[in-house]
This record gives sequence, C-alpha cells and structure tokens, in this order.
Amino acid sequence: MRHPRNTALALLLAGVASGAAFADDTFRCGNILIELGMTQAQVLEHCGEPTSKAEETEPVRSGPQVVGTTTVSRWTYASYSSTRVLVFDGDKLRSID
Repeated sequence: MRHPRNTALALLLAGVASGAAFADDTFRCGNILIELGMTQAQVLEHCGEPTSKAEETEPVRSGPQVVGTTTVSRWTYASYSSTRVLVFDGDKLRSID
C-alpha cells in the first residue's frame, strides 16, 4: 500500500510537469493567454508592440519540391523577468519560444 504522502508528492510533481509543458505553448499578456493559432492583430491587441520584430522568407515544400514561399515573423517580448519569442507563419502564431 502506498503512503498517502508519497501519492500526494507524485500528484504534485505530475502537476508541475504538466504546467511546464503548458507554459511552453502560451504567453501571458496581462490577464490574457496568448496561444498558438492566434493572429498578429490579436497578439498586438492584447500585448502591444513587441520589443523587436524580424521577418524572413522561407521556402514552402511539398516533399523535396519547393512549391512557394512564406513569411516567418519573429516578435520578441522582453521584460525584466523573461523574454519570449513569438513565431508567426504568415499571420498565424506557430510557436512560442
């Protein structure tokens, strides 16, 4: 039989691990969660202008063949406590680093 304290500790550690995984895909601006799939306009509305922006054109592939290009934007929000980089593919938020 498991000791209740060990079970509680295991549940606490599982919650911390899942919270860390959740935090990688979100970014908080005030009381709003910025999540993957949001548009640039939505992020600007909630977070304001980023500290810096960078854009580059990347090829779009279908297998080995290049079928077009897309614009990838990287917006950096820096604060005293952390720096997050939001990566947009076209107008949609693709990742939060």
